[in-house]
Amino acid sequence: MPSDALRGVALVTGGGRGIGASVARELTDAGMRVAVTGRTTEQVSAVAAEIGGVALIGDVSIADDVESWVETTERELGPIELLVANAGIGIRDGATWDVPVDEWWRVQEVNVLGAHLSSRVVIPLMLDRGRGRIIITGSGAAYLPGAQQTAYAASKAAVCRYGETLANELAGRIPVFFFSPGLVRTDMTDRWGDDAPWTPPELAPRLVRVLASGRADALAGRYLHAEHDDIEDLIARADEIAASDLNAIRLRR
Repeated sequence: MPSDALRGVALVTGGGRGIGASVARELTDAGMRVAVTGRTTEQVSAVAAEIGGVALIGDVSIADDVESWVETTERELGPIELLVANAGIGIRDGATWDVPVDEWWRVQEVNVLGAHLSSRVVIPLMLDRGRGRIIITGSGAAYLPGAQQTAYAASKAAVCRYGETLANELAGRIPVFFFSPGLVRTDMTDRWGDDAPWTPPELAPRLVRVLASGRADALAGRYLHAEHDDIEDLIARADEIAASDLNAIRLRR
């Protein structure tokens, strides 16, 4: 796989730990200037210090916080050319009917509303400048059978559909991607133990790097999987994928 060199500024939500932190490191290594967001000051500040980036503390589901992040990023680093809407949470335990309603809804606020609030702020800026990309962290929970956590699965189905629809709306102007990082071992998933089929943690950041490069723009709006898809093969077959409506979450009869 080519090692894409990148330029410009990236904003990574949920960048204080896990996949978001790894993405922030990868983009920095590729040459981007990166701002990372999150609610835990110590985590976000540590990642920002490590990569020489900007730490932004707040809540991705609060519009004022997101608007402040964008304003600060552009003031301190420059125009945002890449949004990685990565912030996400789940519910660890409890039957759906036993989970407090506000906790269940909180997952939708972070995972879906957070992606929307982040996107809606940067899109006008990107359109005015005529450049930019948006990458949304989805999940196989959006469609795989057997899921039992309704809050998380519903949120990821929604955010994947949001990404596809937004890509349609912005076609030819701003490429929008959504992808599954696979089963990456993080604080949220660690409870599944050593025997789970863990995805190598470096695959999601590598995929984001390729998507940020512009080489995969023809795949905007397609469902991409960091482990199960060969992105270079998909880039080479982009015309076929579009013509046959592949890499899409569809009902087929």
